[in-house]
Amino acid sequence: MNVSSGYREAWEDFWAATSDAPGEAIWDADPSLAAQPHSELLLPYADASLPVVDLGCGNGTQTRFLATRFARAIGVDLSHAAVALARRADTEGVAEFARLDLVDGEAVRALHERTGDANVYMRAVIHQSEPEARPAVAAAVAELVGEKGRAFVAELTPAAKDVIRRAAESPQGPPPKLRRVLDHRLKPASATEEEVPELLRAAGLTVLVCGDTALAQTEYLPDGTRIALPARWFVLAGRGGA
Repeated sequence: MNVSSGYREAWEDFWAATSDAPGEAIWDADPSLAAQPHSELLLPYADASLPVVDLGCGNGTQTRFLATRFARAIGVDLSHAAVALARRADTEGVAEFARLDLVDGEAVRALHERTGDANVYMRAVIHQSEPEARPAVAAAVAELVGEKGRAFVAELTPAAKDVIRRAAESPQGPPPKLRRVLDHRLKPASATEEEVPELLRAAGLTVLVCGDTALAQTEYLPDGTRIALPARWFVLAGRGGA
């Protein structure tokens, strides 16, 4: 199984049109607002001597931070252009980057064979994946975690749609970074409240702890308020790892 050509092309086009400037993508928040607090939730349950794999790494901002917390950091993304951006941004070579289609089970298994059991960081990937691909995305997390690894997964809830809609319908129109998302046919917050935990459990993952949060964005409302999208986070163990 692979993602559809339309989905792949939408992401390739988005990242190809994105410059090297930090924060140009609406979700490219500073790690102090993303990977740093998220890793603090994960690390009490994880073995930091294992690698960490950042699924849907984009331009690698969070991956580079994760390299300061884990022995080895690997960022993977569907888009060739995103991987190229990530490699250029990693001027000190602290992380590794590669293209990976998360629904390609054979490719995911091959990565697991190279890394062994690993920790996983995945921020807002399931909710924008094609519905038919979501079980495979959850299965990719389980495959990479194996028995020894742990995962941190954060996904937008349906309430995020209301925040996005209000921002898009402001009198001034959608903020520029949100407009880019919409213009590239990307569909945020399309998973239901129950779907994400059900997918994770069906993949054989065990929820160790979870909670509510909001994912900070790099765009602001007309009144200057930073856009933050309601989300739910999970720390997970694989089969035999609970």
